[in-house]
Amino acid sequence: MPTGPIIKEGFPLIGAMLVITVVLGFLGHYVIAIISFILALFFVNFFRNPKRVIPQDPELILSPADGKIMDISDVYEDIYLHKECKKVTIFLSVFDVHANRAPIDGKITYRHYTMGSFLPAFKDDVGFENERHTICIENDRTSVLVTQIAGLLARRIVSWTDLDSVLERGQLYGMIKFGSCTELYMDKNVELFVEKGQHITGGDTVIGRLRHE
Repeated sequence: MPTGPIIKEGFPLIGAMLVITVVLGFLGHYVIAIISFILALFFVNFFRNPKRVIPQDPELILSPADGKIMDISDVYEDIYLHKECKKVTIFLSVFDVHANRAPIDGKITYRHYTMGSFLPAFKDDVGFENERHTICIENDRTSVLVTQIAGLLARRIVSWTDLDSVLERGQLYGMIKFGSCTELYMDKNVELFVEKGQHITGGDTVIGRLRHE
């Protein structure tokens, strides 16, 4: 899993743009060389891995992604949890960090990858039609389901975990390239601390707190 300031999946793109910049500059094609250098900087920004201060209260559920909350709704989750849940949908623009983080600590008890279309990530039905990767993280307090959904420009969902992997809260577990969406399913009685339209950060923003009846 990534530990440095740049996620390794970005190295080939960054390296290629820098090589092109040097070659074109040497050949005197300065305008195109500048464009290539700007693209290299864009990829550095896109694949950045900023440090986050992770809240350690085990009752808290953290954001799995950076981005803007598109929707908060009560739904019946019928993939794995099979119960009424609160669903938070997060849209990630190309300017957001695209690495995903574990909302809670726990063990991955379910993992499923689905091939699909590449509709814009802000469309309502992308969770059903687009390429996606879903995991369930469970501990002795609760379980959450997180789905990475590819967007219009995304062509690959990256996962750094396997079934039965144990994650710490806020730990990086995967990423989605170039515009995407992340869905988080939680217990229906979770006390929410966020609202629709809010911009949040993965592993840092507290989505909600568990309520024990």
